[in-house]
Amino acid sequence: MRKEAVGTGDTVEAARAEACRQLGVEPDDVEFEILEMPVRKTLGIFGGSPAKVKAYVEDSPADKAVAYLYSILKNVGLNDVNIEIKEEESGALLSITGGDVGFIIGHRGETLDALQYLTGLVANHTEDTYYRITLDIGNYRDKRRETLEALGKKLAAKAVKSGRNNSLEPMNPYERRIIHTAVQEVEGATSWSEGQDQARHVVIGPEGGERFQPRARKPYYNNNNNNRGGRNGDNRNSGYHGRGRDNHNRQYPSARRGNVSSYMQTDKNKVQ
Repeated sequence: MRKEAVGTGDTVEAARAEACRQLGVEPDDVEFEILEMPVRKTLGIFGGSPAKVKAYVEDSPADKAVAYLYSILKNVGLNDVNIEIKEEESGALLSITGGDVGFIIGHRGETLDALQYLTGLVANHTEDTYYRITLDIGNYRDKRRETLEALGKKLAAKAVKSGRNNSLEPMNPYERRIIHTAVQEVEGATSWSEGQDQARHVVIGPEGGERFQPRARKPYYNNNNNNRGGRNGDNRNSGYHGRGRDNHNRQYPSARRGNVSSYMQTDKNKVQ
């Protein structure tokens, strides 16, 4: 959107200054067009006219974004807010302060990210090149970045030690870049993104892929050890008796170890 104003004055410089005052900008930020040169009065009394200058300025992408933000915040009941523009490489950081603006952040910044996305669309509506818009409230972005950096380094160290991959929750491209940068600082760790759209997330693992550990073998127990179990041990401890000689001897205790003759004599007396 183009804004313009017409200023008048006794001189061209005075007319330019008046036009800039109306626009609320510095002279270095605007373009000028001289509409009329000043004409002196004849004999100092008759005729004459002031200089007339038109100044105009094109709204920058950041200005468009700020205007859009003000309209959105006003519609949600936030009238007492201030938006500060900080120019960055290929974009701008817009810091929102004043009033009760904390609720705009949302769960893990989801509301703030959505508003940032819409503001970016407005800022790039008429531009041929991409202009990145970043929104921030109460230094939330800095605090979130510190948290993500610590998380990325921690999981990277864990992946190197365990030899296994670690998957993080879905994140937006900005936060995924923070994780990738943090992982690069941990030797032996690497990271990549998986998933589509809203499910896009970062995976952190050891360089060269996962290192699977061999499955541990079950310990071998000797069946002759009663305390370790086994068939023989179980039979001794369970009270189960087979069909062998020992079982027969248990039924006829007097027939053990040389007492067979006494046993037969006893049966003979019973018959008589």
